[in-house]
Amino acid sequence: MLLQVDRRIGKQAMLLVLNEQFENDPDFNKQIERQKWQFCTGKVGSMDSHKVVAAIETAAKRNGIIKADLYRELHALYHATIEALHGVTRGQVQLGTILRTVGLRFALVRGNPYDNEEEGEWLAIALYGTIGAPVKGLEHETIGLGINHI
Repeated sequence: MLLQVDRRIGKQAMLLVLNEQFENDPDFNKQIERQKWQFCTGKVGSMDSHKVVAAIETAAKRNGIIKADLYRELHALYHATIEALHGVTRGQVQLGTILRTVGLRFALVRGNPYDNEEEGEWLAIALYGTIGAPVKGLEHETIGLGINHI
């Protein structure tokens, strides 16, 4: 069960979310495809954490990252998303109820980060953007990463 540096799905998700140029970079895409991984990116802004979860779930379904009819895949996506939101909100997944909002880019990567195929597939979700009061200019950067097995 060796986790090699070039097979870290969380790192790939973070690179995707931090560098929009990777999204359409053929070399980066080849690297992901060589690993037999899948990925997608998107954006969401809201004062409601459930809208962030819904945007990520919709992107995952539309891009074939998860199979909508398999509960274990939705469950893995949910836990990875909430883990990433904990990072964004610094441990308290509350937005509008405490008068704060987020503007986020997100990246999802699905694949097996291990040499052993029996380790199965994992899902990494990276979030990057701003969090703050719902007033332009009263925000700061934030980032979160969630990883869960499928």
